[in-house]
Amino acid sequence: MTEGHYTALVCHTLSNDLSGLAFESLARRPLGDDEVRIRVLATALGFPDLLMTRGLYQHKPAMPFIPGMESCGEIIEVGPLAAGRWRAGQRVIVSAKEGALAQERVVRATQLRAAPEHLSDAHAAALTSQGLTAYVSLVRRGHLAAGETLLVHGASGGVGLAAVRLGVHLGARVIATASSARKLAVAAANGAHDTIDLSEIGAAGLRDRVHELTGSRGVDVVYDPVGGDLFDASVRCLSWGGRLLVVGFADGRIPAIAANQILIRGISVVGVRAGEYGRRDPALGAENLVEVDRLASLGVLTPHIGIELPLARALDGFRVLADRQAVGRTVITP
Repeated sequence: MTEGHYTALVCHTLSNDLSGLAFESLARRPLGDDEVRIRVLATALGFPDLLMTRGLYQHKPAMPFIPGMESCGEIIEVGPLAAGRWRAGQRVIVSAKEGALAQERVVRATQLRAAPEHLSDAHAAALTSQGLTAYVSLVRRGHLAAGETLLVHGASGGVGLAAVRLGVHLGARVIATASSARKLAVAAANGAHDTIDLSEIGAAGLRDRVHELTGSRGVDVVYDPVGGDLFDASVRCLSWGGRLLVVGFADGRIPAIAANQILIRGISVVGVRAGEYGRRDPALGAENLVEVDRLASLGVLTPHIGIELPLARALDGFRVLADRQAVGRTVITP
């Protein structure tokens, strides 16, 4: 089985314009004892994948590397130590730091889980990071309760839409922000009760608009994968005892907060690293994945697929992310 070649998109140099990426034909390598070879059926691109090609993500793989973390695939070969649990022909979800933008990938057996039967290949590929981020953020770290008000930034992206849908499911009133009416229409279609078009008011107008919608009370929880100016404005949107969930920095600027704001307003600023949460507590991490799959089976965390492209157009998928045009998840199908 080791003989043969497969096509992959390889990053040889870091760049801001994707010029360091090129398609190559690579030779298969032998499997390690605890490894599994996967035929990739679908790969979900996310903003972290783009950042990794620029050297701006916290994980910095050795060069060269194949971008792409999340995929759904079919097992085609199993190492001897993995054979007790996995077998050829099984459809699985793969979560690893790199290697997904290829026709095949080799991963450790511990990086797999069975793909839910009710999900398509594209939906299975796109489920884990968005669902896990929303679940760990709102349930484990944010303790969002029914009757509370949730403000979701970046509400048309994969992790944003997952938070919108989960917030509604948990009984919260959800206010969604995005940069265009087109994006907000998707958030509203996914259950957001109110929307705020930041292209009209900017971050500077956020507090006043939130106070209009909440009768000057503010919101209980802010889900922020954007950072930058929106983080600064979000502090002023919180009610007494509110929680600001720091999910990411898609804006590019890592903001800071004055400690007196935390004291005076009685607020909590909570960091969310969904994957690290599970690595620190594997038993709880496994519970989180079971719950994400259950919520997907109910339709709560089923990903919104904005665009599907063949592997040959993977660079176009990256450009959609770079131009901030992605709505939901961008999926590549080899």
